[in-house]
Amino acid sequence: MNAEVFNTIKNEYSTPAFVFDEDELLSRAGSIRQILGGISFCYSIKANPFLIPAADVAVDYFEVCSPGELAICKALKVSPEKIIYSGVHKEADDIEDALSYGAAVLTAESLRHYHLICDASARLKKHAKVLLRLTSKNQFGMSLEDIETILEKSDENVTVIGLHYFAGTGRKQAKKQIEELGMLTDIVCRFKEKYGDSFHMLEYGPGLPYPYFEDDDFSDTLMPLKNISEALSSVSLKCSLSVEMGRFLASSCGYYLTSICDLKKSSDNNWCITDGGINHVNYLGQMMGMKVPVISHLRDGAEVTGGMKENYSVCGSLCTTNDMLIRSFAMNDPKIGDLLVFSNIGAYSVTEAPALFLSRTLPCILACRNGNIRLLRKSVESWKINIQDS
Repeated sequence: MNAEVFNTIKNEYSTPAFVFDEDELLSRAGSIRQILGGISFCYSIKANPFLIPAADVAVDYFEVCSPGELAICKALKVSPEKIIYSGVHKEADDIEDALSYGAAVLTAESLRHYHLICDASARLKKHAKVLLRLTSKNQFGMSLEDIETILEKSDENVTVIGLHYFAGTGRKQAKKQIEELGMLTDIVCRFKEKYGDSFHMLEYGPGLPYPYFEDDDFSDTLMPLKNISEALSSVSLKCSLSVEMGRFLASSCGYYLTSICDLKKSSDNNWCITDGGINHVNYLGQMMGMKVPVISHLRDGAEVTGGMKENYSVCGSLCTTNDMLIRSFAMNDPKIGDLLVFSNIGAYSVTEAPALFLSRTLPCILACRNGNIRLLRKSVESWKINIQDS
């Protein structure tokens, strides 16, 4: 995408706005596929549910972590065979909904989860395939002891097909991922030998990092996957492996557009106020604007160049001193109405930032493919959500 496209969006749809480059998404998915070889590829939709239709042709599974995310998949007519229904909190109704839709696999995060799945399967007379989530020493998943308790006593309505494991996000140490892959493979192979061939699958979320800030290394953003590809291939020879990712796939395809709405100087500091803010922008590791994302400063469809640069603190429209997008950003003679385009924001910000704070308008959301811009969601007045029902 280029400055001309961003200018068109500003003029036709106004700002703030998110736009997702579906060509970039599909290109990156293709590169990931090439590295994975024949290994299954799962997209965790919590990273950005607006990418589901575009990603549908590129991935084998969608990880769905809540009743609301399942409702999105149903509304978009996602094939139930592609759904892995996960999430730390499931109740009987949620499980019945997933089973009724025909979700391919459900995860159990606790003994209670497993028994709820067994009961729901019996009531609906629908067999369930289940992955047991192994904890990585946080609130998610269960102990090996609880997993073995489940495996020791089978249920006729449920087949336990393997393990689910996810240790965190933005993890940069390939050595640790390779070590845990070895540990997980040993467990799967041991349980397969002990409890039968039906236990054969590992759903693995490596939590691969993506660079966001000016000082980061963008030379090969696929390198974190390449660094563990040999280990993944080795695991895939011993069990059925599915690699789950959200941030690593989605980050590069997203842009956030916000306009400069005020400029001033006080306390020996230059201030730039935008019509967006931290209610829309949330980069992993941003730390109160101390790090600078990759940003383009545009005016009338062109990059602003030339002249003497000055540092500005870029803040949003919220009435809180926390609304600091960038503490120090060098710009050439900024003007009210100029456009700032934040790159690599395809994951999480669109759903994770505190969007309802101050009842500001939720941005419109657009997609672009082959140069054609589509509106995915109009701007939404959040005050309607923040008011009591009459």
